[in-house]
Amino acid sequence: MFNISVPDFILTMASAMFVMGLISLAMGIYLLTSKASGKDIRTIAAQATKLANKGAADEVAGLVGNASTLVDALNGLAKTATGVGIFLVLASFALFAGAYYLAIHILL
Repeated sequence: MFNISVPDFILTMASAMFVMGLISLAMGIYLLTSKASGKDIRTIAAQATKLANKGAADEVAGLVGNASTLVDALNGLAKTATGVGIFLVLASFALFAGAYYLAIHILL
């Protein structure tokens, strides 16, 4: 039905892997630069710190405990976003290596 040779198919696969690698690299860099140290996270962390200080000054133990839990959760959120970004960058390198491997075997 379709008259596609094996080298053309493998070269198409290599091209698709390269494009997926580019997309993965772009998304990983975006996550590392914007989401991991985003303005929203810093704002919430600053407000939680103020809340904890006010709770300590007013001797409200529950308020201080909840504010510290919030700060811990925000740190976990930043670490998770950073981890996902690093994973995407590493996955893009793996896709680039696979595309290179396929392309070299076709061209040689």
